[in-house]
Amino acid sequence: MGLLQYSPGETRIKICGLRDTAAVNTAVEAGADALGLVFYPPSPRAVSIALAAELMRGIPAGVDAVALLVNPSEAEVEEIRANLPITLWQFHGDESPADCIRLAAGQPWLKAARIGDNFAFANFSLQYDLASGFLLDALVDGYGGGGLPFNWQGIPQLWLSANAHRVVLSGGLNVRNVGEAIARLRPCAVDISSGVEITKGVKDPALIRAFIEAVRATDTPN
Repeated sequence: MGLLQYSPGETRIKICGLRDTAAVNTAVEAGADALGLVFYPPSPRAVSIALAAELMRGIPAGVDAVALLVNPSEAEVEEIRANLPITLWQFHGDESPADCIRLAAGQPWLKAARIGDNFAFANFSLQYDLASGFLLDALVDGYGGGGLPFNWQGIPQLWLSANAHRVVLSGGLNVRNVGEAIARLRPCAVDISSGVEITKGVKDPALIRAFIEAVRATDTPN
């Protein structure tokens, strides 16, 4: 279906930071809607274009291939675009709206919001109003949420109601808390990386399956 195909009661799922074929296959077989590849060299989850091409080989139509980038150059983006079947771009740095539009070159894109105290939700969504989706993550040192949750209660209800169709919730999600997150916020999608890892950068197929099952169980209550 793809990550941003909003349908109330059917939460989309993105598994991010994939680095091996077994994890990719598990995510696809278990029903993930999007696979995230990190192109940020300082990250322990970073992949080369060659490895990414191997991982994305044969992924079915309807599953988004998402490129996560942090303040990339045009040359970096064009090299990725030329070699990989990317369907969605995720800008996780300090990119301006004009940067995001230029780099995405007509394709859908997400802008990550690093949520701390007093985050200006209305200003953010107004500034990045042409984004296909808003990825909400925790504010930590550096880029990425560090596997930590942020204060969900700090999201204004009116803002959430107006933007639920393009909210991708991230930051510290796991099998134990994703049900509560969905029940409280009803986002379009959820995004997980460290919450399905054995060690940093190493995904556990069993945790991937369990996470996806937990989301589906929340979507379809008994």
